[in-house]
Amino acid sequence: MANPLAIGILIYPNVTQLDATSPAQVLARVPGATVHMIWKTRDPIPTDAGFSIVPNTTFADCPKLDVICVPGGYGQVELMTDPETLDFLRRQAATARYVTSVCTGSLVLGAAGLLKGYRSACHWAWREMLSDFGATPVAERVVRDRNRISGGGVTAGIDFGLTVAAELAGEEVAKSIQLMLEYDPQPPFDSGSPEKAGPERVQRLRERMAPALESRRKANAEAAARLN
Repeated sequence: MANPLAIGILIYPNVTQLDATSPAQVLARVPGATVHMIWKTRDPIPTDAGFSIVPNTTFADCPKLDVICVPGGYGQVELMTDPETLDFLRRQAATARYVTSVCTGSLVLGAAGLLKGYRSACHWAWREMLSDFGATPVAERVVRDRNRISGGGVTAGIDFGLTVAAELAGEEVAKSIQLMLEYDPQPPFDSGSPEKAGPERVQRLRERMAPALESRRKANAEAAARLN
């Protein structure tokens, strides 16, 4: 029988559901794993896709985790200065085998003081903000630095999940999970990164995201000031 594994994924209002559910779908298939979808209460949590996810664990009743994962989403801005959430992450990180994130979840880890001196991935649009917390931004799909594992933007959550699965249970298990999920990506367009999308498309998207960029900059600055 596989050793029990406690895997915790933070969810919160306006989380990007794929950041959370992609790793959950992969890691739930690791032998011995129990996935805890965690928030302050067990009330349904609205995602940024217009539907809700129901937590099955609260901060108060969460066990010690082998893996703690913070997904991204526009609700991440509020978490940057939320003492209850940041304290929970620090407590779990102190004993977890792996401290992890997907997309802008890495900024929350940074705000908790958990990425200083580490390399980390993030969504391309916000990646450089990691520097505010003493982290080194890395433009890779999945980044491993000691026991920190981070995924890039949104869809990198599947690659991230498989990487963590291999760490926990070995490469053969991870490959079997990949096959079970039929994860064999063949996107219809080759526009999934700034380098492939081209400068004009990137600029148009940055203009549409300008309000979100400004709110994240403010939250980042406030969170970094608190740490320092």
